[in-house]
Amino acid sequence: MNYLAHAYLAESSDEFLIGSFIGDFVKGSVGEHFSTEIANGIRFHRQVDTYADNHKLTRASRSLFSRQRRRFAGIILDVCYDHFLSNHWSSYADAELSGFIERTYALLNQHRSILPLKLQTALPRMFKQNWLACYRTLDGVDITLNRIAKRITRENCLNGSIGEVKDNYRRLEDNFLAFFPDLLNFAQPFTEFRSKRQ
Repeated sequence: MNYLAHAYLAESSDEFLIGSFIGDFVKGSVGEHFSTEIANGIRFHRQVDTYADNHKLTRASRSLFSRQRRRFAGIILDVCYDHFLSNHWSSYADAELSGFIERTYALLNQHRSILPLKLQTALPRMFKQNWLACYRTLDGVDITLNRIAKRITRENCLNGSIGEVKDNYRRLEDNFLAFFPDLLNFAQPFTEFRSKRQ
């Protein structure tokens, strides 16, 4: 799952959302670096990733990509998941997507001082390039994948992978639409427990 999906799944509180959003930027033990709510959000992020990575439909989607790109298929799928979530947003959320994105950016900016340094550095680009909104179009997916390719230090074949996304678009979308309700069911106990504590 990528940024938008992680934020959406963890919307039950501001700090829980922040923790889920920054999960990829925090390695190893969460320790005492964050509040309890943010730490719980980070752990939730990791559990969501594990569930998604091992789901049969995610495995089926990864297998659609060529052997050349199979190693990076998980990254491609993460971005595709946000693309499909964006395009089917009204099926899962009452709030407008643009409003949700603006609120998420505002929360990140509000908590900027406690965010991992790498994310703090990336925030101006994220806001200016509107990362969470650009997933909605295939051009935006292409730009995002090429941007990630440049950030990866080791040799990779993400650049230009949009061609394979387009070739397999309908099957990828069908797999997502079948997978996402399972993910929501998986996530529900975590968010329900949180809501009862508030």
